[in-house]
Amino acid sequence: MRIDTLITATLTPASDRARIGLLGLATDLNSEADLRRMLPADIGLYCNRVRHANPMTLETLRSVADDLPRAGRDLLPGLTLDVVVYGCTSGTIALGEAETLALIARSKPSQYQTTPVTASLAALKRLGARRVSILTPYRADVNRALGEYYASRGLEVLNVSGLDMDDDYAMTAIPPETIVEAGLRAMAPDADALFISCTALRASLAVKALEKALGRPVVTSNQAIVWHALDLVGLTAPTAPGQLFDTLQEHTPQ
Repeated sequence: MRIDTLITATLTPASDRARIGLLGLATDLNSEADLRRMLPADIGLYCNRVRHANPMTLETLRSVADDLPRAGRDLLPGLTLDVVVYGCTSGTIALGEAETLALIARSKPSQYQTTPVTASLAALKRLGARRVSILTPYRADVNRALGEYYASRGLEVLNVSGLDMDDDYAMTAIPPETIVEAGLRAMAPDADALFISCTALRASLAVKALEKALGRPVVTSNQAIVWHALDLVGLTAPTAPGQLFDTLQEHTPQ
């Protein structure tokens, strides 16, 4: 048997205009598909999973801190990404936003780090929303912690409406039309915007219908992640849903 060595091939790196890393919960069925649906085709999305098991409680969400560094290290080892995201809103609340961002930064080299909490707060600020209604699939204790944190960041949280769920898989099974119905009920008459929390929800598919019915902006966890990541690297997403993406302009990142 002859073993041949062929001439060395010319290497052409993947033509990603930016590379985004997603550290998602092991129980999340939705985030990867949702982010990919909104991101332009020439933006690379690379994912790894963090150990987590249902039920989704503040305690189980805090335990994710034990595995988050490992998940970051194992995400394209040796490559520096443009943005790395921890893809859990309630998990960020449970761990603390600052601690979550620090864990990401320590575990995976990247120019920027964000979370759904970080991204949604930036999104609501960009939209000029001060008084907000919040819709979640969570139980009351998680809703209370989330509402209190958003209020501590300068928002007037008028109400937090939840669906009393603690199963990540079941959250993804909620149809977009049900999210629309729940969003209409959750939106306070004097709210500037509606924030729909949870990366497991297929909420981005409800944004257009809700904004049309409400006449006000709607921000979702995954929509905010995509928006913030693109804003950080100075890119746009012309076909992504919602008024939020109208605020993006291509620019040179600082």
